[in-house]
Amino acid sequence: MRPPGATVRACDHGEVDTEFVECPPGGRRVVRTRPVRLADVTPTGRLRLDALVRYLQDIAADDVDDAGIEGAWVVRRTALRVGDLPTFREVVELETFCSGTGGRVAERRTSVRLDGEVRVEASAIWVHIDDEGRPAALKDWFWDLYGTAANGRRVSGRLRLPPPPPDASRRPWPTRHTDLDVLGHVNNAIAWAALEDELARTQLNGDDRIVAAEMEYRAPIDVGDACELRAMPTSDGLACWLVVDDEVRTAVRAVLGSRSPA
Repeated sequence: MRPPGATVRACDHGEVDTEFVECPPGGRRVVRTRPVRLADVTPTGRLRLDALVRYLQDIAADDVDDAGIEGAWVVRRTALRVGDLPTFREVVELETFCSGTGGRVAERRTSVRLDGEVRVEASAIWVHIDDEGRPAALKDWFWDLYGTAANGRRVSGRLRLPPPPPDASRRPWPTRHTDLDVLGHVNNAIAWAALEDELARTQLNGDDRIVAAEMEYRAPIDVGDACELRAMPTSDGLACWLVVDDEVRTAVRAVLGSRSPA
């Protein structure tokens, strides 16, 4: 067992280059449970990534609502390390805490467990924005709430995934009013739905399972944008981009691995 505060770099396991920090012994943390519902799963019954990301959004929202925090946060980057994903009707436990800070960003770690076993580790960079939608510096109330858990660890909102190559496949990805959230933009979970759709279309996930993924959000997508989904198989999985007028709005890399024995 790793000691409290220990870290694991997912790239050590051939996955994504992200550090997943253990939950500290002190500081604020929030725990919730929820069942995996019918609308959250694939036809085979496994939890979809877009539904999983909604779970991560929901517990993050519960945290800030319970703390009485004003203002809004937008996600900049999310990385996942994935075991066997939960399935229909299983009840999962989510635990979240602040694992680091930058000038205008904070990192949120979330673990998803089933019967005490970790099935997903998530690390997300969130940007704090003011009433005019601009990045805002973290203030005293933030440090009062999250400073102990963050423990002085510094993180960056720098993006690192490459743009799509010229020979990437292309197809339209229509946006719908039902994709919008309260900020008036397409919710970040929709980009994960695009990845799930491309995996199913290309059958890349037929004999393999998702072991890791990393999504970056570069700019908002609005209803009416002529959005295009570009995709390219990689040596270990699949890369996808949502593009508007040749500008990358989101980028994702998914890593596939062998299924666990039945």
